Order: sequence, then C-alpha cells, then structure tokens
Amino acid sequence: MKALLLSRVTVVWGLLIAATLLSWQLGHGVGFDDARLAGAAILIVTFIKVRFVIRDFMEIRHAPRWMRRVGDGWVLLIVALLVGLFLSA
Repeated sequence: MKALLLSRVTVVWGLLIAATLLSWQLGHGVGFDDARLAGAAILIVTFIKVRFVIRDFMEIRHAPRWMRRVGDGWVLLIVALLVGLFLSA
C-alpha cells in the first residue's frame, strides 16, 4: 500500500488536485485584485496541469527527447498565446 501511495502517478494525481483547488481559489478572488490577472494565473496553472498530464498520463516521460521537447514547446506556445490574448482584451 505504501508503494502505491508513493508512486509517481499518485503524487502527480495529488498535485493535479492541489492545482485544481488553487485555480478554484484564484477564480474566487483570493490573491488578486484584478480579475484579468487572476484569469491569467488560472490559465498558467491549467497549462502546468496539461504538462503533467502529457508527461505522466500519456506516457511521454519515457519518449524520445525530441518528443518531450515538442510537447513542452506546444504547452509553452499555447499558454503564452492565450495569456497574451487574455491580458490584451
């Protein structure tokens, strides 16, 4: 049982739950006075979660290095575009 609780997948799952709770808190006005900044922070937390899911639940962690880099680049590009569009609106 201890090995199951300390496995990487379980730890990542716990981090995903914590990130979801953080996003919920940010969405309810905790930490930011400006709703746009809170929205940008929620987007960033969301894409951190996306990276965890891609790496650990889609088994990209053990893929070739170029594939991991492409996945990371995609996450960075999309979050940068979305946060930029969100803050410029």
